[in-house]
Amino acid sequence: MDVEDPQKLATEKTPNPNTEDDLEEGEIVAGGDDDSSFKKSVSLPYQPHPLEHQWTFWFDNPSAKAKQASWGSSLRSIFTFSTIEEFWSVYNNIHHPSKLAVGADFHCFKDKIEPKWEDPICANGGKWNVTLSKGKSDTLWLNTLLAMIGEQFDHGDEICGAVVSVRSRQEKIAIWTKNASNEAAQVSIGKQWKEFLDYNEPIGFIFHDDAKKDRNAKNRYSV
Repeated sequence: MDVEDPQKLATEKTPNPNTEDDLEEGEIVAGGDDDSSFKKSVSLPYQPHPLEHQWTFWFDNPSAKAKQASWGSSLRSIFTFSTIEEFWSVYNNIHHPSKLAVGADFHCFKDKIEPKWEDPICANGGKWNVTLSKGKSDTLWLNTLLAMIGEQFDHGDEICGAVVSVRSRQEKIAIWTKNASNEAAQVSIGKQWKEFLDYNEPIGFIFHDDAKKDRNAKNRYSV
């Protein structure tokens, strides 16, 4: 019978002191191509994902509205973001519409545009409206924001921003646009918005000029 060389057996069975099983916590095995790849991967700088536009969140506090003499004076800017990472860092740490107080309005507008009729960029515009049951706007609000800041609309340059409004019996989401008289652009935005939201009910577009004169202004366009 052949007897294996005991020195060979000892060599084969002696564990490598640098195997994963014997590593101290946090210790990294050195050497080899894998180690080189690891060093390259951990040395890569953080790369944020910039958005095409900067956007600002605004909040209109319902408790402050009653104390203010003029409409819009209770509006406060919350945060301006320019990357998708900044958006999520804010969105994940604020109340969603279903948690806001009745009377609250939460806006997301392109930077330097205030969510007011009086703003020069909004002055000649209008808005598309979606009306929802209480507590049903959270997902549609998020999808509206993502489509808007992600430049998913063919006429995205026409968009000023969006607002979600919480009322006692319902919630509303509106997209504000620049040039209400540009029917082709407005209708395109309305149709695409419904597609993004998977919303099947009719929605209407109101001119700001009409809304200033009549609180019950009629829709100029519908899709």
